[in-house]
Amino acid sequence: MTLDQDSYKLITMVWLVLALLGFIVLKTVNLRPLAWFLVLVLAVFGCFVTWFHRVPDRNVVADPSAVTSVADGKVVIVQKAYEGEYLQRECIQVSVYMNFFDVHANFWPVDGEITYYKYHPGHYFLAFQPKASEKNEHSSTCIKSGKGEVFFKQIAGTFARRIVCYSTVGENEKKGQQCGIIKFGSRIDMFLPLDCDIKVKVGDKVRACESVIAVL
Repeated sequence: MTLDQDSYKLITMVWLVLALLGFIVLKTVNLRPLAWFLVLVLAVFGCFVTWFHRVPDRNVVADPSAVTSVADGKVVIVQKAYEGEYLQRECIQVSVYMNFFDVHANFWPVDGEITYYKYHPGHYFLAFQPKASEKNEHSSTCIKSGKGEVFFKQIAGTFARRIVCYSTVGENEKKGQQCGIIKFGSRIDMFLPLDCDIKVKVGDKVRACESVIAVL
């Protein structure tokens, strides 16, 4: 397991602020058990922030026809939907909601070439609400494999205030490599061809790289 490459500065800043707060607490709180308890709480929070930005090692599904999950979390939507931003056609939408304790690093779902990327500023509604897909801050990416196109959105939630996406149009990417991270609560919408074989249902728990969402 490693840490997200974009998050080292944030993690360092958090620990510096927590160290300063801990120093202030130890200097100003006369009741020593209380002071050390507060320092412990600060340290636990720092550990959580560090752990949150983890990028785990995963066993990637090798089948080139298999579309793996972009994110860890719970499947909240499986439905037919019109994708009007880039594909301009009916698709099968599969949405995965990430809570605070899920891995928030995201991973390429197939091998292929990045054919589209766009960042959209927006609101911060609860990520599991349907309107979050269009109204919230999000990044959109399309990756084209030899078996078909997969379009997905990284969607910010109420507490997620930064989306990091490593998409570059024209680049070729490998399934299971990190494609970004969404910080503090979020959702992924995946749009798949109508003729694919969907392998998940609403309520399923999925893991990025290892859970097959569909077979193209």
